[in-house]
Amino acid sequence: MTATAEEILPWLHLQRLPGVGNLLYKRLIDRFGTAAAVLQADPEAWKEVEGMNGRAMDALRRRRMPDPELRQAILAWQMKGIRIMTLVDRDYPPLLREIPDPPPVLFVRGNPSALGSLPLAVVGSRQPTRYGRDMAHRLAGDLARHGFTVVSGLAFGIDAAAHQGALAAGGKTVAVLGSGLERIYPAEHGSLARRIQEGGALFSEFEPEAAPEAWRFPVRNRVISGLSLGCVVVEAGARSGALITARIAADQGREVFAVPGSVQSPRSAGTHGLIKQGAKLVENIGDILVELGFPSPKEGAGLPASGTRPPAAAEPLTPEENEVLQALGPYPLHIDELGRSLGKDAGTLSALLLQLELKGLASSQPGKYYTAAFRPPGGRT
Repeated sequence: MTATAEEILPWLHLQRLPGVGNLLYKRLIDRFGTAAAVLQADPEAWKEVEGMNGRAMDALRRRRMPDPELRQAILAWQMKGIRIMTLVDRDYPPLLREIPDPPPVLFVRGNPSALGSLPLAVVGSRQPTRYGRDMAHRLAGDLARHGFTVVSGLAFGIDAAAHQGALAAGGKTVAVLGSGLERIYPAEHGSLARRIQEGGALFSEFEPEAAPEAWRFPVRNRVISGLSLGCVVVEAGARSGALITARIAADQGREVFAVPGSVQSPRSAGTHGLIKQGAKLVENIGDILVELGFPSPKEGAGLPASGTRPPAAAEPLTPEENEVLQALGPYPLHIDELGRSLGKDAGTLSALLLQLELKGLASSQPGKYYTAAFRPPGGRT
């Protein structure tokens, strides 16, 4: 049941008050039950709440009555199809409610019940390698086929690949924004956001017109992990924002998973660090399922381990194409090295590699390097 503007009004009013952060807000609701009850309480009762500070006390005393313009804003947001959920709503995500500082108010476009009972976060670098994008796409697709909802942040790179992998598998995915729902960021992912919304949902704890300011993204990361049973980091450098999500997930008591990469790749330094600290190493969905207490997929269930050969192309391969494909692996090889190992000249080899790329079985990288690849459908990620 959707809350009315009158019911939502005190929640947003309280959220706007200086000194009332999410942690204090949660404690106030635990003590008084609703935002309206907080605003109506005796000031002496406020003092009994742990963490109550002078700034919040002053704000509560001065501004007990909500701004009339806020009521009109709520009505306008609802007219645009934005659902506003409060911490005590029956449909508020139960896993998120468990964290110490849940958003007291959530803005949602789409179907919030798409989270289901098996939400899992997949995050990583905004500038991944092709290997990282492929792994995110494959893992997300496999998770979707096993009934999981893929949770991510709509960013470039790994986030986008995860959303796209779930959608390509016909599954559900939800995105948590670091901006308001009326300010999709990055703007280039407007189309992806609409696709996600069709079967899943967009979530934000920020008011719909909120700009994508830098401070909002680390804040939203706790929501990505808070909505989820666990967090899979596919590819992340030593200072990646995805590591913040992983750390918060661990603090929230969630499972943390990490996909290994090349020891020579700085973009895998963060994920390798997580593994050293105890994160579960993930080669395929079987590793995730076992850790979460589900049966592991049987051999041949369509869940190849990292580094295995791609499936057969839709078009048959020539003997020469197959020879080149067998020489490729998950890590980049220079065309000159391939030519020497196969005894082929650069022109012939370039033509064969192009055919493999067109069939989705090889991937080119800057500097004339090539890998075997599962190429995700669609364009830019």
